[in-house]
Amino acid sequence: MWFKNLRIYRLEPGSLPSPDALDAALEKHRFQPGAAHEMQSIGWIPPREDSGMVYALDGQLLITLHTETKLLPATVVNQFTQVKAREIEEQQGFKPGRRQIKEIKEQVTDALLPKAFSQYRDTHVWLDSRNNWLVIDATSSAKSDEVLGLLAKSLEVFPASPLYVEQSPAAAMTRWLLDDEAPANFTIDQDTDLQSTSDSGAKVRYVRQSVDVADVRKHVQSGKQVTRLALTWADRVSFVLTEGLEIKRVTPLDILKEGNDQVQNDAEQFDSDFTLMTGEISRLLADLVSALGGERQPS
Repeated sequence: MWFKNLRIYRLEPGSLPSPDALDAALEKHRFQPGAAHEMQSIGWIPPREDSGMVYALDGQLLITLHTETKLLPATVVNQFTQVKAREIEEQQGFKPGRRQIKEIKEQVTDALLPKAFSQYRDTHVWLDSRNNWLVIDATSSAKSDEVLGLLAKSLEVFPASPLYVEQSPAAAMTRWLLDDEAPANFTIDQDTDLQSTSDSGAKVRYVRQSVDVADVRKHVQSGKQVTRLALTWADRVSFVLTEGLEIKRVTPLDILKEGNDQVQNDAEQFDSDFTLMTGEISRLLADLVSALGGERQPS
């Protein structure tokens, strides 16, 4: 199993409890299906059917947040609210006011929630106790905030903090393109976004197309900087780096798949994939931090 999107945090050295203690802490917040009138329910579940709340292998830990969200589109709520509002208007002889409409909408939502379908989502979290990384496989800050929020409730001491680097990713990526030279152990791929720093927000996107240095220079002179850049690390992993230091579209390349097909069953395959992923990405993160000037301590 490989994470597709990486939201990266730092673990305080020695802050993680033992796997058994972490398992017990997460068990107290195990996922429970939401009640009929709850819009969302979250909790921890075992990452694998045959594991506890924590899957541990050679200093690498995997935990999983399970989320249940009721699907109740705003258009449906509004339609039922309008019908109810017309009924009330006929009864009382005048249109409901803003406050009454709000109350009607709340009543409609409460009535519809028990009938709504549920959508389920798993968010995986990798805790690297050796290199002190906490990595969330999430596409948005809202999803990673769910993880961090419940982790803070589950543990007496919250172990994570944001990752800070000396150089702005946007400034560094812009310089790499202007110099037509990637940092050590990286190569520049063909997908690039440049966006204006002014209020206009003008954006230029290159998809599966290399950017000419002269074009980059013109864009920079007009006030744009790189906000997303496709890179490959060590000919082993490709990804897209964003201005917010997020890593997206993580893809292991064929060289990593060679020799990884000798496993006997699903459990061995999971162990092998997890060991490979954590080993490769921990080195990728170290090289990326170095390329961005090293780690900076928050002021």
